[in-house]
Amino acid sequence: MLSEMESLNAIERLINNSTKTQRRKANIKLKGVKMLAPIASPSKIICLGLNYRDHAAEQKAPLPDEPIIFLKPRTAVIGPDEPIVKPAFVKELDYEAELAVVIGRRGKSIPVEDAKDHIFGYTCFNDVSARDIQFKDKQWTRGKSFDTFAPTGPCITTTDQIGDPTNLWICTRVNGELRQNSSTRNMVFNVYQIVHELSRVMTLEPSDIIATGTPAGVGFAMKPKPSFLSLGDFVEVEIENIGTLRNRVVSG
Repeated sequence: MLSEMESLNAIERLINNSTKTQRRKANIKLKGVKMLAPIASPSKIICLGLNYRDHAAEQKAPLPDEPIIFLKPRTAVIGPDEPIVKPAFVKELDYEAELAVVIGRRGKSIPVEDAKDHIFGYTCFNDVSARDIQFKDKQWTRGKSFDTFAPTGPCITTTDQIGDPTNLWICTRVNGELRQNSSTRNMVFNVYQIVHELSRVMTLEPSDIIATGTPAGVGFAMKPKPSFLSLGDFVEVEIENIGTLRNRVVSG
């Protein structure tokens, strides 16, 4: 069996050595296919809270000295253009644009300097949240674990393609209106520190998704009043060098 790097090298050789005609014949028009989540059933989804300085500032919250983590179930995962289902009893539905790390190599207690070797790539993630339930419970699991509350995609950009993951533009648009507009350089803990810290707690495995936190501009923190998602709203999460994840809110 080929290793991750051997597989990537083999694909690159096929691309580089193919003719223009061969590449054209291998292409498929996006209109003719349904894009699925790049990882439909991750082994685990680990999420970080308060990991952007600007997001902590809009809540007047102190910066954490260690990562604040919670888990989402894999049953929450949906792909590009699939609907976010808003249950009738959820009144305060919110979005959170996040850079997601996709683990490619198993590891425990991974040093910061070795973290990149355990990352396969990166994708867009929307940590959809029922704020009324989240704030009522005073912990985050129930309000963030509904089916369809983990849109992921549209693709995985590998580590050799992403550029600098500690300095990527990230934004959210709702019905075309820019809501979040920040950079991963505003993270409290960068992606390599996150992999290190999480691997001290749990073994990281291939296909694990780590959602690295959201920047300022979430709906519940908007001024002069919160602006939550409504039925029919079209949510776009865009991250530099990855692409745009699009989902519409529907009733459930």
